[in-house]
Amino acid sequence: MTQATLAKGQPVTVRHETLATLTWHYFIKHRLAVLGMCVLGALILGAVFVPIATGYDPGKTHILDKYLPPSLQHPMGTDGLGRDLLIRSMDGGRISLLIGLLAMLLSIVIGTTVGALAGFYGGWMDNILMRVADIMLTLPTLFVAILLTQLLRAGVIPFLSAGIVPIILVIAATSWMGVARLVRASYLSIKQKEFVEAARAAGAKNGRIIIRHILPNAMSPIIVAATLRVGAAIITESGLSYLGFGVQPPTPTWGNMLRNAQSEMDYAPWTAIFPGLFIFLTVISFNYIGDGLRDALDPHHVE
Repeated sequence: MTQATLAKGQPVTVRHETLATLTWHYFIKHRLAVLGMCVLGALILGAVFVPIATGYDPGKTHILDKYLPPSLQHPMGTDGLGRDLLIRSMDGGRISLLIGLLAMLLSIVIGTTVGALAGFYGGWMDNILMRVADIMLTLPTLFVAILLTQLLRAGVIPFLSAGIVPIILVIAATSWMGVARLVRASYLSIKQKEFVEAARAAGAKNGRIIIRHILPNAMSPIIVAATLRVGAAIITESGLSYLGFGVQPPTPTWGNMLRNAQSEMDYAPWTAIFPGLFIFLTVISFNYIGDGLRDALDPHHVE
């Protein structure tokens, strides 16, 4: 906020908008993005606090309560071992969201690094890195993910063979190519700008130019890609778990809950409906948030 003076000498307040406030201003105009953010916030809060607040052990079995339909006591019913589906869905959501977020971060780091090096240096480095990305794009993602998961779980590298770590690494290794292409295109355009030439003339090293001068100006497509990658990562994890190659029971995720429910659809459909619904809501929420951010970060706004 600054003070300006009119011709009659009366002060008037002039508001200087920052990039963050302008982005938020345009983002909240996207109603579906705001709705998606609210839904996603509710899912995250539920995944974090519901299992803790209820004190219910999501892995504890109650055989006498198996296949109970939704009720006040069990709002989403119970499964074949009498476990409350609401608590298990929230606990599984915590694992699925964690995998999605960590896989997204790793894929963004890999894709940004590859795209930045290819776009900035060009020449032989660009050719090699982009040909690797092209080859990865031609491979069947699910088949490669299954193969890499099995190789990691074979125990060649012990600390990478257990828990959710191999799933995160596999999803990141098969999903960085799109980000690399976006970043490369941004770097090819931005490196021709005058401020980059000025930084080079001032003696800035290539590494400083890549990270300090060009990267901040290429963040818009990276942020949008990051939000969309979370939903895609959750879908990939769910698919792997559904096929039996993802996170293994008794650790719940939405994907392996669906896998366990496929034989129960005739007499206990709620065991599949609710995990599937949570996957749907999470992915569509991230997609709408990505759409909202893409519109908010678009420099060609017309009021």
